[in-house]
Amino acid sequence: MSAVPAAIVKAFGQLGDRAVVRVGVKSVAVTLAVFAAASVGLWFGLDRLLRSEWVAAALPADYAATATVLLWLVVSVTAFWLLFRILALAVLQLFADEVVAAVEAKHYPDLAERAQPLPLAREVAVATKGLMRALGYNLLALPVAAVLVFTAIGPALVFLAVNAVLLGRELTDMAWLRHCEGDTRGNPVPKAERILLGAVVAGMMAVPLVNLVAPLVGAAAGTHLVLRRIGAKG
Repeated sequence: MSAVPAAIVKAFGQLGDRAVVRVGVKSVAVTLAVFAAASVGLWFGLDRLLRSEWVAAALPADYAATATVLLWLVVSVTAFWLLFRILALAVLQLFADEVVAAVEAKHYPDLAERAQPLPLAREVAVATKGLMRALGYNLLALPVAAVLVFTAIGPALVFLAVNAVLLGRELTDMAWLRHCEGDTRGNPVPKAERILLGAVVAGMMAVPLVNLVAPLVGAAAGTHLVLRRIGAKG
């Protein structure tokens, strides 16, 4: 597990690289654009729903506009808090090859020559599968979080634990898929290291502004963990 802090420090040190900055800008732009589009759709959907005859009849006069604003704010903020890390990671996976390649070129040039870049179709498939897995596990965690809601910190710990496992796997698979030679299940990073990396990145994603670079740091750190193991095996 001592390799994780070193990998994260190296990842932060590479945030200024042009290739990493380019991926960061694209990832953040696409993620925010998706949330913005969903938010606009939610606004119009709620407005239409609350102005429908059967709903309007149950509300006080001229209350539809106020109810729309309140519901839109609550749902938008909640969705952004719960889904940002999931969507950001899914979007990053579409550009993951560029981050992994940048780390390989700078720190592991010998291994970079053996890497097999993923075709776009494979990247989309991996990102989609990861998104569905993350949504599924987070939905399964909701009942547990709901039971612990009165403990204040309980729900946050539940989602942190779930996302630590998910993120640790996704962030290391980004690099492993370029070097796995078909053995996609043989990720060489020990589970304890993956979970620790996932926990750190999940914690970073809960901090405003830091959450914008957290996926990049995680992807770069995951690459270090994978290539370090591959290099050690010769």
